[in-house]
Amino acid sequence: MIDRRKFLAAAGAGVTAAQAEPELAISGGAPVRTRPLKAGFWGPQYYDEKEQQQLMDVLTTRRPFRWYGPGDEPPMKVATFEKEFAARMQTRYALAVTSGTAALQCAMAALEIGPGDEVILPAWTWYSCYNAIVLAGALPVFAEIDESFNIDPADIESKITPQTKAILVAHLQGNPCDMDRILPIARKHNVRVVEDCAQSVGATYRGRPVGSMGDINTHSLQINKTITSGEGGALTMNDPILFERASRFHDLGGLRPPHEKAAGGHRLDFFPGANYRMSEFTGGVLLAQIRKLDTIVNDVRTNARRVYEGIRDLPGLQHRRLPDPAGELGSGVFLGFKTKELRDRYMAAMKAENVPAAPPGGSVLLPTAPYVEKKLTLHPAWPSFTSHRGKAMKYGAACCPRTIEILNRFAGVAIDPKFTSGDTSDS
Repeated sequence: MIDRRKFLAAAGAGVTAAQAEPELAISGGAPVRTRPLKAGFWGPQYYDEKEQQQLMDVLTTRRPFRWYGPGDEPPMKVATFEKEFAARMQTRYALAVTSGTAALQCAMAALEIGPGDEVILPAWTWYSCYNAIVLAGALPVFAEIDESFNIDPADIESKITPQTKAILVAHLQGNPCDMDRILPIARKHNVRVVEDCAQSVGATYRGRPVGSMGDINTHSLQINKTITSGEGGALTMNDPILFERASRFHDLGGLRPPHEKAAGGHRLDFFPGANYRMSEFTGGVLLAQIRKLDTIVNDVRTNARRVYEGIRDLPGLQHRRLPDPAGELGSGVFLGFKTKELRDRYMAAMKAENVPAAPPGGSVLLPTAPYVEKKLTLHPAWPSFTSHRGKAMKYGAACCPRTIEILNRFAGVAIDPKFTSGDTSDS
């Protein structure tokens, strides 16, 4: 019988696949699976008559618009989703918007981030994080990641200047950031914290939902997120001023009566908004999905923990750093290697077994993206890069060498909530 556990242990020690076990698929043996193991999109796998009924309700009542429609009853799908999402995330307020990207832009507006301000973000995250900062006219400042694949708290403080207004922390690939180290740094320097929970909706940190610890927090509900309506997003927060400002910006600058009531009255004046209102169709699907969130999270965690338990006793394996192992989603089980060459050899061997492993994904090495490195904007006079500080800011690989080194050494197998016990045994 082929001993693939022996192979994993040997791979961690840098031994070749042939030396570890000559009958592995990469050495000519039969693969453990006849077809490649593949994780799918989570939320759509749970679609059923609940989502269908929510959509039918909107069609039947002919009230697809967020705020009003025919009949005596106001539309309530999005409003109910906001209420239930806030309760699930343990925050006072939730605001539904059209996408996670829109949520990030609303967060920048709520915090009054603009020209002359700086926002620290990880070098490894999605385009939307950088774009939202630039579209606010502020200056992005990159910090390195650590072996959690999240922003390295040890690198944050050196990036703080008198112009720093916020730290954007992204909980990537289901793994919460080390908030016990990040929040004290923010408080010490009186800067705001934005939690980007796009890839970790449903994860927790020390028993608290991600998206409940920052000043304002963003969530993506796009197709490859924990729950989904195809497109969609949300913000969570506890401050009524931030809620009002985000609500005004997500609309056209005014404050609708339901949100004014939720905020306990209005405190701000009308200002230009961006119109990121969620439709009742989207809200209906998300209302069905939020009620399944705990089931989805439990399913994927169960599968991930089965894989962790299966390899826990193997010596020499380096795992991805988990600041709170109990709180992570288990989106993927990642192993680290001493060199990129050893990592690539591991991926080749796993692919041969039809259990493909891949480097960390779902994000971009932003400082090396050509438009970022060149500081391209909508207009040559865009304020993000016209100041002395903005002109002096250098992006590119030189500003994130440790991030590049970490990403080159890790690879993992994606976990699906619908994997069978046989699938997780093969993983």
